[in-house]
Amino acid sequence: MELLQVADAVAREKNIDRDEVLEAMEQAIQKAGRSKYGHEHDIRARIDRKTGDIHLTRHLEVVEAVENEATQVTLAYAQRRKPGAQVGDFLVDPLPPIDFGRIAAQTAKQVIVQKVRDAERKRQFNEYKDRTGEIVNGLVKRVEYGNVTVDLGRAEAILRRDELLPREHFKNGDRVRAYIFDVREEARGPQIFLSRTHPMFMAKLFAQEVPEIYDGIIEIKAVARDPGSRAKIAVISNDSSIDPVGACVGMRGSRVQAVVGELQGEKIDIIQWNQEPATFIVNALAPAEVAKVVMDEDNSRIEVVVPDDQLSLAIGRRGQNVRLATQLTGWDIDILTEQEESERRSDEFRTRSQLFMEALDVDDVIAHLLVAEGFTSVEEIAYVETEELAEIEGFDEDVAEELKQRALNFLDEQDVRMTEKRQALGVEDAVAEVTGFSPTLLVKLGENGVKTMDDLADLAADELRDILGKEAPTEDEANEIIMAARAHWFDGEEGAPTAAQPSADDQAAQS
Repeated sequence: MELLQVADAVAREKNIDRDEVLEAMEQAIQKAGRSKYGHEHDIRARIDRKTGDIHLTRHLEVVEAVENEATQVTLAYAQRRKPGAQVGDFLVDPLPPIDFGRIAAQTAKQVIVQKVRDAERKRQFNEYKDRTGEIVNGLVKRVEYGNVTVDLGRAEAILRRDELLPREHFKNGDRVRAYIFDVREEARGPQIFLSRTHPMFMAKLFAQEVPEIYDGIIEIKAVARDPGSRAKIAVISNDSSIDPVGACVGMRGSRVQAVVGELQGEKIDIIQWNQEPATFIVNALAPAEVAKVVMDEDNSRIEVVVPDDQLSLAIGRRGQNVRLATQLTGWDIDILTEQEESERRSDEFRTRSQLFMEALDVDDVIAHLLVAEGFTSVEEIAYVETEELAEIEGFDEDVAEELKQRALNFLDEQDVRMTEKRQALGVEDAVAEVTGFSPTLLVKLGENGVKTMDDLADLAADELRDILGKEAPTEDEANEIIMAARAHWFDGEEGAPTAAQPSADDQAAQS
């Protein structure tokens, strides 16, 4: 019964199952038994769950042909000892209880301690694996090289130095609040990783301080942090009668100050989230004022124009404000002053006007009108509807037709010049046929050393797109072109890759 009492005590102390403790004891006794009777024998131990008695036995397997005399016996021998024995059965011989010597007892203790520790870690992992994303409180147990070990009561967790706020130091016995961002099994056992710099730590702190967030009335849409310095949090209310920003700030700033205090004085901008990207980005750049935005939705880029005296505020110290706004919104933000934007527009206006004057052989008045109407290239003029061109003030259908014809003539002449240049560069006609590219793009290929079918076939899709720049095909189209160029490599071979199915080499090149 003494063994059962010990097992019960250990199970209660470590909060693990009693049977797991008894199994660890059985393995320890079994190991001691093998040390006494020989490791080659199949010695097994069992502790009676009711009485606590130890049963030590040797097992012999019944086999057709004996390969190991220490653990196997023949069928004939087994049937002499136990009539009716069959192949696959075991003969069980009871062994006298062993008297644990000092070394055997020490070995048994090590086995039990290790098994109990493994069981405890397994219990910790099962308990915490579904708690990722929670905030926990604990006591600092020890600090090693800046890394903090936190006692959570029923488990230990690691708060690494790079997950601490700058200039933040803990000593043994300090209380610490942190965010569980990962729980995973490693070679040394399950590990619980904490963070105080994770963006969601701040979001969870707000959920604890603001009942409306906890109840789901206010939703946190995005968080961006420069830990210990500044942060931005975007919120939206699902109830039109509740101001999300005001609710998060609280009476006289009480709610936001509670979060700021936990984050060692980190300044927090609370921003109204908006489904319109332009409005959201303008809000995110607060406290700077924005005069105008120009969006490039295809590349998730936005140009923000601010008054000259607002530039330093919009960018922030060391670019902090614009960097946090970029993280918060997911858009690349370029900031220009009104003067810079005006100068750039003037330069573009002059450049495009000069292009149209030279390409279409028109005076500056007509060129300026075309630029003012939003035309950016000769191709646009060549292929626009005549009626649309004729609607420009001062134009009629005859003028529109003449401009379109001049644009087409210019493009034809340009193609002739580029074809001659392409041939001079040595770009094969086969490359032109397989790609279907314009002569201008073929010249780009030639200037980058892509002149033969093999040169083209050696490229990966991203390399081809980098060479062609803004006029590049999509990744799928680039893959099809490259596979078409590789077709001659596989002539007559079965299982040759098709344009729809890139080869393993191509996939590897892209990765």
